[in-house]
Amino acid sequence: MSDFILIDGDKANFNPAFGIATVVVRPGDLKASGASTLDGKKVCIDGDEKSVSVPSCVYTAGGYTIPGTGTLKILVLGGDQKAQKTNSAGKPVLLKGSTFTAIFEVQNPAKQPPPSSTPDATPQYSGRGNFMNTNTKWQGT
Repeated sequence: MSDFILIDGDKANFNPAFGIATVVVRPGDLKASGASTLDGKKVCIDGDEKSVSVPSCVYTAGGYTIPGTGTLKILVLGGDQKAQKTNSAGKPVLLKGSTFTAIFEVQNPAKQPPPSSTPDATPQYSGRGNFMNTNTKWQGT
């Protein structure tokens, strides 16, 4: 199935629900490294999803109501987000597709309210996200 090819500067949008954690999300930017270009911008290829990192996002989780912070990243692309046939210099291009699996890595744990002030012991939470494409002309398969 064909879908729009992602290019440099396209956005990764994260859903705020990460299991029991709720994250105040911001979009992340894709940094493309493909050899090919569309409208003067490099195309995103397999591996470029690892360039997405959104630090200092605030979160709470369950009874840990005093906010903590962490970093949003893409863990795994959805099966429809990597082209099967379309490539750039032998590497599959990335497609808008449906959803990817995201990870929220805790840097500063959320805490329970005083008097306990117990920190959240969970080091990471799993969630979902999707891409916002600016290219509306070129599709890959």
